[in-house]
Amino acid sequence: MVSAMFVFANSSSPATLHAYSFMAASNLLIYLDGKIVPESEAKISVFDHGLLYGDGCFEGIRIYNGRVFRLTEHLVRLYESARSICLTIPISLEEMEKATVETVAANNLRDGYIRLLITRGVGPLGLNPYQCPKAGIIIIASGISLYSAEKYETGLNLITCATRRPTPAALSPQVKSLNYLNNIMAKIECIQAGCEEGIMLNEQGYVAECTGDNVFVIKGGQVYTPTIASGALNGITRMAVIEVMREMGLQVHEITMTRHEIYTADECFLTGTAAEVIPAVQYDRRLIGDGKPGKLTADIIKRFKVLANSTGTPVPYSA
Repeated sequence: MVSAMFVFANSSSPATLHAYSFMAASNLLIYLDGKIVPESEAKISVFDHGLLYGDGCFEGIRIYNGRVFRLTEHLVRLYESARSICLTIPISLEEMEKATVETVAANNLRDGYIRLLITRGVGPLGLNPYQCPKAGIIIIASGISLYSAEKYETGLNLITCATRRPTPAALSPQVKSLNYLNNIMAKIECIQAGCEEGIMLNEQGYVAECTGDNVFVIKGGQVYTPTIASGALNGITRMAVIEVMREMGLQVHEITMTRHEIYTADECFLTGTAAEVIPAVQYDRRLIGDGKPGKLTADIIKRFKVLANSTGTPVPYSA
């Protein structure tokens, strides 16, 4: 597997460079509509409504130590997203689980990342989804790296994004839609500001989530995170970390959060499948706590790693 890196210059600040790495893997095997095929043969029609209109849903899932972490929970959420947008997945949840672990095994991945996509499928031009007779299924098992290894040690810098999260009256934040333009526009703001992540607010100005992660703060030994009703995705990693913290004896409160709660926090960290658990140390140029990752955050990260590497759906690797 070959590592590649792109470097982007910030047009508003030519001296600032932003590096993003990705895994270029031309020998990957991809699950595509019932078959596992080489990446070079994994192609979809230009008339697929997932491409044309962002019509579909997805899940990102982690592989740790030869096990798929919280696979059932991810698949339940995938099928709920599909049901919410009137999209029929053509195989059962049990068949999807089998296809997922078989794709991981085919690529012999012990640690990595799965991207599972359901597209509306091929149909004529036009918005009518009922003209697409069958949904498409794509499963990619590869790697992902949102932030550099250094940032897990030193912490992220955050900004407040001008781009707001859509109101639930437009689209429920619990639907992981293929149309991620809202988050991408917020991510562009972060990159142009020279930061790694940003806080997205809802229409009322309350904290919802980051561009791709859930946010937590610690103050006075207690933990706070935005409510799901505020526009946060009920993340699988979010729920796993809440379990870890409660096992530690920490009190976790879901609240209507403002930026003030982050500005005045002792510690802050983000959670997400791709991000895992990562500290944040600065927000809108204000130091969070002493500007360094906190001790409780470090303990939470350590305990989450133990959980992630010791549980999950085993992958049936061939001998």
